[in-house]
Amino acid sequence: MTTQIRSINFGCGQQSMAMLVLAARGQIDFRTFLFANVGDKSEYPPTLRYFHEHAAPYAAQHDIELTMLRRVAVRSGQTYDLYDEITRPGSKAQKIPIKLSNGHPGSRSCTADYKTRVIGRELKRRGATPDNPATIGIGISLDEIHRAKRKAEPHEVITYPLLELGLRRTDCVRIIRDAGLPVPPPSACWFCPNHSIEEWHRLRRSEPQLFEKACRLEELMSRRETDKGKGPIHFTNYRMPLRQLIRPGVDLLPLAEDDQSDGACDSGWCMT
Repeated sequence: MTTQIRSINFGCGQQSMAMLVLAARGQIDFRTFLFANVGDKSEYPPTLRYFHEHAAPYAAQHDIELTMLRRVAVRSGQTYDLYDEITRPGSKAQKIPIKLSNGHPGSRSCTADYKTRVIGRELKRRGATPDNPATIGIGISLDEIHRAKRKAEPHEVITYPLLELGLRRTDCVRIIRDAGLPVPPPSACWFCPNHSIEEWHRLRRSEPQLFEKACRLEELMSRRETDKGKGPIHFTNYRMPLRQLIRPGVDLLPLAEDDQSDGACDSGWCMT
């Protein structure tokens, strides 16, 4: 008899941690949590610290499998890091959801390459097939129900435990705190162009070295696109370099349409 795989797509953010607590309490039927790390140079450092210092020990304490996965080359065994891939000399890799000079989003493949396929390969290794699909839990809460629209792969069936329980992000925070755990930081690559303006300001204030690094990355990718005759690119929808847009003294400046999402992260693989 084939055992059906049941796994949570773990992002190490507030919604994912709430599901880990709910699983520990027996309120959702999942005992496997898979975290696709896009690279130690790419994941937000406080997220990785939280994973090792809080999430992993809590999972072990409650006999829940919490596994960190990486993108690895099949033939060479090389481990990839998203930041290294887009910054290596001579690289033409765009990968992340940059904003083009015409205001449209650029093509991107970071989620597919570093999340979807990594998790998918692991599920198939564990026996997931179209005839025996894995049940995948994704951490989208009621206040973000518009994100619950990812098309399932042939080897999986998607479910949304937080939606089924009618839980919002504020409920997730309460659940985490009630378990005696600190609330995790936002989960995403520190340089992700889908950050909100508020998140960019928070990064500048709390992690100034990382913010400076993000500015340099934006400048590098912009030069690269300009050299190809395509014009500058930006990490926000405002067609301004981060250095000009995100600066001291304008943190509370009202900005219209402060929605950085172009739909690219609506799948729930990131920022959960």
